[in-house]
Amino acid sequence: MRKQIKTAAVCAIIGALAMSAGCSRPKKGNGAEPGGGSAAGIQIKGSDTMVNLGQAWAEAFMKKYPSASMAVTGGGSGTGIAALLNGTTDIAETSRSVEPDEIEQAKKNGVDPNEFKVALDGIAIVVNPKNKIDSLTIAQLADIFTNKITDWKEIGGAPGKIVILSREVNSGTHVYFKEHVLNNGNSKGNVEFSPTALLMSSSQAIADEVTTNVSAIGYYGIGYISSKQKALAISGKTGDEPVAPTLDNVLSGKYPISRPLYMYTNGEPKDSVKNFIDFVLSPEGQTIVKDTGFVPLK
Repeated sequence: MRKQIKTAAVCAIIGALAMSAGCSRPKKGNGAEPGGGSAAGIQIKGSDTMVNLGQAWAEAFMKKYPSASMAVTGGGSGTGIAALLNGTTDIAETSRSVEPDEIEQAKKNGVDPNEFKVALDGIAIVVNPKNKIDSLTIAQLADIFTNKITDWKEIGGAPGKIVILSREVNSGTHVYFKEHVLNNGNSKGNVEFSPTALLMSSSQAIADEVTTNVSAIGYYGIGYISSKQKALAISGKTGDEPVAPTLDNVLSGKYPISRPLYMYTNGEPKDSVKNFIDFVLSPEGQTIVKDTGFVPLK
């Protein structure tokens, strides 16, 4: 499903704090101006789920406006929000909303997080293509990821220990999955992932592990689905019809593990940052959302 993105025009180093010389970040003390970019161009940082999408938007924008300069990095939604709060990014890409404690910190830093919903996403549950399982319920997922179900044979699969793969705690996808699957939508729930879960640094790392490990189960945004993994159909409740993680099912709300994707700026965007966000929300920008395997807003 995922479209290959050429990265020659955009420097994207997932999880890294440094960029190449051709795509450098403003030096500390000469960072992003509130709402409007900097001498080094537009800096975008955050969600690993969104990094390919951010690259695709940036590449198309720079083709449309050759004088534009942009840098896109991943590292997790929390990393992007932290960068917005400390003034080292113009745009934070996130797969979750800014949390109350982050808003409080923003106020202390004189930052005003301004939210833009830019796309929709479903969280795909993936296993190796050789796995016999085709569907699961939310309750079964919760039991798997909290280690109550430990063997595939307990849910109709071939005997074998289940290997749990999760994103790291700084990931917005990790936070969303914990709230909406492990805690069944309770934002104040205290159910945690099993300590046996392997914490993976990126969505691509989960995809790579599932491709080679017949015992593994993991999750990532639907933009990462490929033929090398099998995406399971999910039912919200026992007895409900399982629903596949497709663009149409996410847009209609039928797929039970769906969420918005966001961009945040410091206050109202202006200048090149405003132009870029207008482009992201335009029909052309939303076509790029679909082309990269995510779900446009309309």
